[in-house]
Amino acid sequence: MRAIILAAGMGTRLQPFSDSIPKALLKVENQPLIERQIECLREIGVAEVVVITGYMAHKLHYLHAKYGVKLINNPDFSLYNNLYSMYLAREYLPDSYVLESDVYLTRNFLQQSPTVSTYFSGLRQNFANEWILSFAEDKRVSSIKVGDGTGYIMSGVSYWTGDAGEIIRNELEQAIARNVFKDLLWDEIIKNNLNRLDVRVAPISGDDWAEIDSVFDLKKLNEMLREMTSLTTIKAANCNMST
Repeated sequence: MRAIILAAGMGTRLQPFSDSIPKALLKVENQPLIERQIECLREIGVAEVVVITGYMAHKLHYLHAKYGVKLINNPDFSLYNNLYSMYLAREYLPDSYVLESDVYLTRNFLQQSPTVSTYFSGLRQNFANEWILSFAEDKRVSSIKVGDGTGYIMSGVSYWTGDAGEIIRNELEQAIARNVFKDLLWDEIIKNNLNRLDVRVAPISGDDWAEIDSVFDLKKLNEMLREMTSLTTIKAANCNMST
């Protein structure tokens, strides 16, 4: 089992922070987002990590020395959407986690030995323009759509079995060959091939992760973490008083 981390994007909505660093290096609780992800992967035994770089790729080079990750550069990160980044990493897809580098894991919900292709997804409310998963009682994903409202949405973390990885790899290669990939997100490959893929939802809490697309998202996450820390401190104090 391995992992692919997509870290090529520019993060324009994170300016001025992203003027000097790629968004994967944004710090939350004094730790870069991508280092938090790598350490969560290591906790479940994933040693082989592939990072797709692009914007300010040189600033991510230290990850090879620090964690032994493999770096693959996407020189066309500003021209194409992330389907092309996934295409560059296609040989690593079978039996692999895929993480978007702007996702902060407030809890390590990664499974040590997943047996089925999985979207880690939490119930959220009052959202806009999110990827919504519909699924049956057996948790099998029946449809994916982009929309607003209330529902289970993608967390930016998924796992793909060997068989599913081969199907996705083939579809990526066909998209590139047909030259129909410029504006596509790689999840659209999944959306369009659900009839061929057995993909399940692993429900997680709505506050188990945060996707940091903007400065507002970063501020909201920091406020949430401060509140969680305060609640933990209060609970600990109450326990000490009761004993």
